[in-house]
Amino acid sequence: MNKNILIKGAILGMIAVLGGAFGAHALKEILSPEHLDSFKTGVRYQMIHAVVLLFLFILLNKFESKQFKIAAYLIFWGVILFSGSIYQLTLKNIVGLEVLKFVGPITPIGGLLIITGWLFILLGGMSLKG
Repeated sequence: MNKNILIKGAILGMIAVLGGAFGAHALKEILSPEHLDSFKTGVRYQMIHAVVLLFLFILLNKFESKQFKIAAYLIFWGVILFSGSIYQLTLKNIVGLEVLKFVGPITPIGGLLIITGWLFILLGGMSLKG
């Protein structure tokens, strides 16, 4: 259902704003500059792709496109894996869970899902009439 894409985009956007504020205020004094930059990268990618999901919601209400639906699915889960793993890796020392270091290989998988989502946006656009 297209409504779910709108909801997922809104949730990702809301969490990105909260994460940005958390990073700017609470984590600024706690994380190393490198870890803070990584955290900001996760927030930036999450916000950008929250907006992409909102855009896909609009496109799906105008065009019934299987490719756009697949793109939304891939981008959502890509952000969860990409940004989520970055958050876990940067915060693992703060929360004291060294076991979270296993999430490192998940980051590129999330990135690959996001890239594939963009490919499906391209394919969906190419299949439109006109």
